[in-house]
Amino acid sequence: MEEVLNFLTENSTFYIATVEGDKPKVRPFGFVMEHEGKLYFCTNNKKDVYKQLKANPFFEICTTAPDRRWIRLSGKAVFDTTPVTKAKALETRPSLAKMYSVEDSIFELFYIEEGVATFCSMEGESKTFKL
Repeated sequence: MEEVLNFLTENSTFYIATVEGDKPKVRPFGFVMEHEGKLYFCTNNKKDVYKQLKANPFFEICTTAPDRRWIRLSGKAVFDTTPVTKAKALETRPSLAKMYSVEDSIFELFYIEEGVATFCSMEGESKTFKL
């Protein structure tokens, strides 16, 4: 998991794909943290991505590094929005405080369950492991 966290942190704009009905939807994300041995991401419950993940919790993340290595991370979103996870997210990324607080009702956090990470390179190298 540390390798995945480091890769997503170093390549801080990554793309998350969800499904709405039978159509894929992709958008940039930029927050990831480790908390209690799990990888967490955040959104807010007014956004389509939240509604999509609630309807179908399976998602995929992808991003590329400058050296042409890339990651595909797939799994299931499990929402875990508690004051503790909110506080940890705000501690991890203080700039989130411009949008969210521990007390607000829109800040949502989810972790990846059933996670599978595949690291690849444009040269054809590949390694896959479960989180």
